[in-house]
Amino acid sequence: MATSKKRRRDPERTMALKEHLRELRNRLIKAAIGILLGAIAGFFLYDWLFRLLAEPIVGYEVEGRLAEIAFNTVGGPLDLMIRLSLFVGVVISSPVWLYQIWAFIMPGLKKTEKRYAIGFIAASVPLFLGGIVGAYSVLPQAINFFFALNPEGTSNLINPDVYFTFVLHLFLAFGLAMVIPVVLVGINMMGLVTGKQVLKAWRGVVMLIAVVSALAAPGGDAVSMFFIALPLTVLFGIAILLCMLNDRRRSKREAARETEIDELLLD
Repeated sequence: MATSKKRRRDPERTMALKEHLRELRNRLIKAAIGILLGAIAGFFLYDWLFRLLAEPIVGYEVEGRLAEIAFNTVGGPLDLMIRLSLFVGVVISSPVWLYQIWAFIMPGLKKTEKRYAIGFIAASVPLFLGGIVGAYSVLPQAINFFFALNPEGTSNLINPDVYFTFVLHLFLAFGLAMVIPVVLVGINMMGLVTGKQVLKAWRGVVMLIAVVSALAAPGGDAVSMFFIALPLTVLFGIAILLCMLNDRRRSKREAARETEIDELLLD
């Protein structure tokens, strides 16, 4: 019995592969239950969400160009209802599944570092939701840009499957992009990457942010691109700073430990 308790507590933060897989399975099940419960709530919000996301298209009429959402299959409305409900489930349950991700990571952290990980959990949820809000704010601009390419007098009969796939991918991309800096800090705390390694990748990251910003704000609107790229760049910079500070703290701790060992050997 004592051996079993000791293994569950795992004071040395070491687990067998089988135990890791069992832990991962349990975390995934809890995350899936959270998403499912959120999807049930999303079912009741379906009509409101459909009108909200379709607003940039419904009633669109500029210089004779019309747009309309049209289902072209019998089961299309049901399929869309399920997909939107699942999306709502992912958003509503974000505190649950983000916590499960961090809870799976946290056993690898030391006790003194866990309080910082808890802070990152609290930060990741509003960042994810903020990314979705940001994506929704640029959605009308993206729609107007693409529709402006239609020849005058033509119309867009849009399959909702295509349109809502585009919208949901845009939302999730923005939400996850806002969470990535938090993940970088988390894996740095685990010792998988150093702050210098993250810093070396800054050129590629800035280029990626610029591309994402350009895609999210099509039409060459420099102001929109700036307001999209700025928070992503700032978050990446903060992540680098936190990683560097954590590396310095870890180095000091290791140096102090080595000094203690040398003193013990000399005694």
